[in-house]
Amino acid sequence: MDTSTATVHGPGLMGGLTGLAKNVFGLLVARVELAALELSEVRNQVLALLAVFALAVICSWFAIAYGTAMIVALAWEAMGWKILLVMFLVFIAATVLLGLKARAMLKEGKLAFPETMSELKNDREMLL
Repeated sequence: MDTSTATVHGPGLMGGLTGLAKNVFGLLVARVELAALELSEVRNQVLALLAVFALAVICSWFAIAYGTAMIVALAWEAMGWKILLVMFLVFIAATVLLGLKARAMLKEGKLAFPETMSELKNDREMLL
């Protein structure tokens, strides 16, 4: 068998598989790099969301501790037990508003890896 004819006809099966493996590995590395970049952006959004949540909890604690004591003390003679119901409703409304704010932050889609998911979808369509 002449070795010069084998090199003229191309790299063969092993060369093709090696090239395919290199391309798949390169594609995988590119997607991991994109995911890492988006993860850093998502991390910043998660930190912002946690900061808002922590501040909301702290504000709620201070509001409950000081506000309730003061208002109940001032209104007890005029309203009696009803002032406690009013305070309860006020704090429930504040909790609902803060929950809606957190939900709106989550719905903005900043925690969803949009570019990575788009590229993975394109890769899947190309391969199929």
